[in-house]
This record gives sequence, structure tokens and C-alpha cells, in this order.
Amino acid sequence: MKKTELHSIHVELKAKLAPFAGYEMPIQYTSVKEEVLAVRNKSGIFDVSHMGEFFVTGPDAAAFVDYLLTNDFLNSPVGKAVYSPLCNNQGKIIDDLIAYKLGAEKVLICVNAANIEKDWSWIVQQKGQFNVELVDKSSDYSLIALQGPESCKVLTQLSLNDMDELPYYGAVETTFQEHDIIVARTGYTGEDGFEIFIPNKLAKTMWALMVEAGGLPCGLAARDVLRLEVCYPLYGHELNEEITPLDSGLKWTVKMDKAQFMGKDALEAATPKYRLVKLSLDKGIPREGYSILNNEGTAIGKVTSGTMSVSTGKGIALALVERKLFPENKEFIISIRNKEYHANYHTKPFYNGGHK
Repeated sequence: MKKTELHSIHVELKAKLAPFAGYEMPIQYTSVKEEVLAVRNKSGIFDVSHMGEFFVTGPDAAAFVDYLLTNDFLNSPVGKAVYSPLCNNQGKIIDDLIAYKLGAEKVLICVNAANIEKDWSWIVQQKGQFNVELVDKSSDYSLIALQGPESCKVLTQLSLNDMDELPYYGAVETTFQEHDIIVARTGYTGEDGFEIFIPNKLAKTMWALMVEAGGLPCGLAARDVLRLEVCYPLYGHELNEEITPLDSGLKWTVKMDKAQFMGKDALEAATPKYRLVKLSLDKGIPREGYSILNNEGTAIGKVTSGTMSVSTGKGIALALVERKLFPENKEFIISIRNKEYHANYHTKPFYNGGHK
């Protein structure tokens, strides 16, 4: 299994380690509850160095990335990050990613760890006549996610000043100990926070300084609870190559008024098959794969992600339900080990994070 630059620190901290996307990653250090509450109330730090980093440079950098994505990247200003699905010709989701417009001719694309090779192959194939250079620097960078309301205070103690001026989904190139780094006000917890792309050799130093400044080491289990509480989709769960953004609550990322993008023709002709729903239980914990029923006992979908919410104290789930079977009365049942539990239907996230 692969190891991140910070792996030895996780071992020293006696983190619970487990395989994730080909890497041995920290799942938790203390308890999931403590780590979730640290992010919601103070600050937590995550090693997400398993993620992939691709750089696109050249005169057509912005136009090329705009062509790859369903969302509008071309018209975003320099210094802006854009979340978007990456679709194939059939409009199905290859991955979801964030593209950072670092300059007029320089773009960073951050992709999910499990999809690095697949995404890279796909993106290279689309280059065509675009005047761009593509470089995969996934092995050169560590990525530390600092999340929580005290994130800015932590960065100030690292002499990364003025980050409070960086807007939500903003990105900037700066320096740390005389080395170039990239700081973005992004994250997957719903809280204010930053993701810092840093050369591997500086990762341990930055991690240690963040801990010294009050950041609590957090694992991927807490990160999963945090993202589910604010209803962020996760690739391999809510998103996959069998469905389109129109099926999975991401219609807002599909800009049909763009002249062209990968999958546009298919998405224009597509009839959505599924609907992503938010459900909670007063009793019981929903898990991935559990059946969703209507009040007549007919199976209408499945849980894609489920957990016990630390912030609300309830079992929460995202589920894909067949649109043609969507109950007009909005009454849902989750089947847990052959017992049926009536679920609460939500139109908004289970928890409102504090991002700027």
C-alpha cells in the first residue's frame, strides 16, 4: 500500500489506520465524536495527500478545463475555485473535482484519489488541438485540510497572514518557509477552512505547526460524518459512472448555456432516472446499501451513504430513489435488518456549516 508523506506521524499518534484508495490512511485518532466537534467548534486537520493534482498550463488552459467540466470555468475570475463533475461522452460522471484558476494560463485540478489514473488518462485524451501542457504532480504534493471556525487563527500562527481576506472558494499562490505553496478556502466539511497544497518535504513541518497552534488531528471517518451532515456527495457512493449529474443533485453544476463541454449533447437529451434524497431516523443508523421503501412496502431506492450524525444525534442518510417511484406523500421507510423504520424527509442539509 502507498503511504503519504505524513504516514509516520499518524503511526506516532497511534491513529487507527486502514486501506483507502490504495493508501494506508488514518481513519481516526481519538474518537469520531471528538474530531467532528473539533472541526465544528474549533479546528481540525486532515491528511488528504492521497488526492491527485494535475496542472494545466498554456494559452488555452482555461478554455480546455472549461471544455472538460460541466460547470462554468471559463468565466470564473483568476483566484477562483470551481467545483464540477467530470463527465464522459454519455454524460455519466467519471469523477467530481475542484479546478483552481491560479492564473490566466495556469490551472490546478484536484481529483479523488481512487480516480487519479482514470482521470489523467481521460483528460490527456481530450487535449486535441488545445494549446496546453498537462503535468501530473500528484506524487510531488501533500495536501493538508485545515477546517473549522478557528482555521484563520491557526494560519496566522504559521505566518500565513491575510488569509481571512481570501473569499470562500478562493485560491492563491503564496510561500511558506520560502517555498511555493497553494492555499484555497475550500474543504469538504461545510465549515470555514483551507486546503493547502504543499511540497512533500514541508508537510511534516506544517502539520506539526498546525497541531502546536491548536489544530486537532482528524481522520477520514470524521471527514465522512462531516460531509454527510452537510449533504456533500462522495464519489463511489452518490456519484459513479452509471449516473449523470442530473440524477445526483448536481444539476446546478451543469451549465447548458455553455457552447460545448464533454457530455453536453447526452445531458441535453437525458431524462433523469434517479433523485437524491436526504433522510434521517429518530431511531436506528442507516448504512450504505439499505433498501428505501414507500409506505406500501415497495422498494424504491437504496441508501448511498449513512451514519450516525454527531452534530444532530440522529441517523442520517443520502439515498438514490427512482424518480418514477418517488412518493408524492414524501413518506419513506428504511429497511434495517428486516425491520422497517420511518424516515424523516429533508429538503435542506441536516446541519448548516459555518463556511464563509
